[in-house]
Amino acid sequence: MNAYEVTFLFPQNEESFKAGLQKVKDEFAKAGAAVTKEDDLGIKNLAYLVKKQTKAHYYYFEIETAPNTVLPMEKVFNISTDILKYLFVRKEE
Repeated sequence: MNAYEVTFLFPQNEESFKAGLQKVKDEFAKAGAAVTKEDDLGIKNLAYLVKKQTKAHYYYFEIETAPNTVLPMEKVFNISTDILKYLFVRKEE
């Protein structure tokens, strides 16, 4: 099991945010990822347009999961319209 930090950018409207967050949590559960920390960072301005949005709702997770589960999760996140961007970063041991 590896430890990862994952930051998501969701659309700022409440419905899309909740739908995207639920999709992320469902994928983590499906992959068997253990969420060790999560933090709602709120709505922030973006430095550049992302899918025609100027603001996004930031959400941060720390998870532990097997390395072979990250790519399948990324494929689901890429096609989701409720997720603007995300970034997986492996934490150093």
